[in-house]
Amino acid sequence: MTDTAVKSLAQMAEEVLNCADGRAKTALSHKHAATWFAARRDGREIPIGTANPPMHPARPQTPELLDPRHVPKRKPGTPQGRIAMIHAVAHIELNAVDLHWDIIARFPDVKFPIGYYDDWVKAANEESKHFNLLCDCLEAHGSHYGAMPAHAGMWRGAQDTATDLMGRLAVVPMVLEARGLDVTPNMIALFDKAGDTQTVEALKVIYGEEVGHVAYGSKWFHFLCGRHDLDPKDTFHGLVRKYFHSTLKPPFNEEKRAEAGLPPDFYWPLTE
Repeated sequence: MTDTAVKSLAQMAEEVLNCADGRAKTALSHKHAATWFAARRDGREIPIGTANPPMHPARPQTPELLDPRHVPKRKPGTPQGRIAMIHAVAHIELNAVDLHWDIIARFPDVKFPIGYYDDWVKAANEESKHFNLLCDCLEAHGSHYGAMPAHAGMWRGAQDTATDLMGRLAVVPMVLEARGLDVTPNMIALFDKAGDTQTVEALKVIYGEEVGHVAYGSKWFHFLCGRHDLDPKDTFHGLVRKYFHSTLKPPFNEEKRAEAGLPPDFYWPLTE
């Protein structure tokens, strides 16, 4: 029996969170996801277990993390601006890897059906693929992840909701990841116009799979609302106003949001 086989899922999650290098983190993420799903296929039980996830996941020395207000503005009409945009999305995807493993490791006291863990392991595995696809795009342009500053605000939603799982589900998949559904089609059009086929293909993969991640957030948020006899819409509005330090900004991709289980009366009232 290998050492991986005796680890709990929460311990695997903690191991990913404590790995600093982006490519190494995603390799570990892929490995643990493969272990989890192989056990599920074979009918073997990996315990969920408990862990001590760090408040901040380990990060490489670069990129330098800045306050979002101090990150240099990108000019997407230039080659350098488009590289900066790829870098920014790669940074989001690396944070997403940690966010999905963190939601497994941080709330072991909340009991869920096994499908909850299947969903978040699958999401973490896909985010790992997304990060590597974007790193490949950066390297094709003679750059790399860490070559320019990135913003430090990505983890704020995780910090603020570290003791509130319903808040985490509301803010991370149902607000932050849903925003990706709104902005990605224009990014695909921008790189398509520039003739950057590799980045277009990477963004199409990301766009297709992010719908599922938002849907997982909506599904398990509604599950907990049902368990506690709470109105999902009112609860969502209250949690987003508590933890998300801004209003939501249209335009919204209403079709993809609906596909992910987010009806308009969830998000339009939060634009005010």
